[in-house]
Amino acid sequence: MVPVRKRPDCRQNANRHLRSLAHAALLAAASLASGLGTAASASAESPLEAMRQYNQRVEWEDNFQNTVQSLQAMQSGAPTLSASTADHIAVAINRYSQIVQYGGWGTVSAGGKPIRIGARDPRVVELRQRLMVSGDLEQTAGLSNTFDSYVDAALRRFQLRHGLMPDGVLGQSTVEALNVPAYVRLRQLEMNFERMQNMSGDFPDRYVMVNIPAAEIEAVENGRVRSRHTAVVGKIDRQTPILDSKIYELNFNPYWTVPVSIIRKDLIPKMKEDPQYLEKNDIRILDWHDNELSWQQIDWNTDEATQYRFRQDPGKINSLGSVRINFHNKHQVYLHDTPSKTLFGSDYRFHSSGCVRVQNVRELVTWLLQSTTPDWNRTRVDEVIRTGAREDVKLKSTIPLHMTYITAWANSDGVVHFREDIYDRDDLYGASQAGTQARL
Repeated sequence: MVPVRKRPDCRQNANRHLRSLAHAALLAAASLASGLGTAASASAESPLEAMRQYNQRVEWEDNFQNTVQSLQAMQSGAPTLSASTADHIAVAINRYSQIVQYGGWGTVSAGGKPIRIGARDPRVVELRQRLMVSGDLEQTAGLSNTFDSYVDAALRRFQLRHGLMPDGVLGQSTVEALNVPAYVRLRQLEMNFERMQNMSGDFPDRYVMVNIPAAEIEAVENGRVRSRHTAVVGKIDRQTPILDSKIYELNFNPYWTVPVSIIRKDLIPKMKEDPQYLEKNDIRILDWHDNELSWQQIDWNTDEATQYRFRQDPGKINSLGSVRINFHNKHQVYLHDTPSKTLFGSDYRFHSSGCVRVQNVRELVTWLLQSTTPDWNRTRVDEVIRTGAREDVKLKSTIPLHMTYITAWANSDGVVHFREDIYDRDDLYGASQAGTQARL
């Protein structure tokens, strides 16, 4: 199966990113259309064909604002996790039940080169049919084999709803998501409806939610999302735990103490390959009396290294980046910054050893501090990080944290989202009873 001054919040940042994506698509379309027009002139095509090409360019340009508005509409201020989430999912269940009863949706042929705006391809007809059934494309858009701006906007909408990069390109990962049957999507909704019903219905004024399958974080205040953050969460074999806790402390420019599991699985093998690994990564070996050892004092062919502490100094290559966010839990996990930002731009963000890496972490940290410790602001956060000095800050009041596992949900606008069941947990929930309750 199958993202200061009067600073903008993350929804504004996301909207700017979406406008940039849409504008890039428009420029590409205009360039391609211009090229088509040039080719038409060069080959002495008829005036009717030249007019058709011109009209196509005008249509793409006229639809630019519609594309922007469609993408912006996906950035709902409503939180994924709220007291009304189950009700919204129930509405979606009824809608998807009807789709299933009418035969579901067709598939889009796999294989072939990726296609995008401006292309003509028989698969575009299949794509149009598929997007119409799921409501991403208007029924009046027709079944042309031309990948026009209407299809582009609809495909980006679909990609956003399924956690894919909204690039408007019909590539392999998008085709795979399109071809998940409607009855499977219905089952996902039923399972997550049951999850929501099993959760407590009361949510505080402020809380942080980590949705593991979506690899996304929301900071929620007074029933609205204050900021959204792309995340990197645990690998399939090192899963981020599902839990409820409270954020109580921030560590600026932190040390990183390597967990025993990572010493065993990662650090020992790396030291066997390269004895200079610790030195290159500013990692020191300490005994339990804070005496420093050299790497030569340890037998790397055994598990002896697990008897010591490995501590990485603060700095640009520190695995926790500039800040660590602590909450009480038995799993020794936390939220943190990272020196490696590239993974935030990927569709697949399951790479950590259980902790959660946070994009735009300073925005989240500022909100956490301002919510409970008013003498902190973004300028002060930036300054502490800039100095590189170690500083621990306890919040004057804790902030609830929910680390959840939601693979399908809907919001008050009727937009339905799906994510891959990355940890294969949906099968732990029976769908039949939830489906019956949803339709009562």
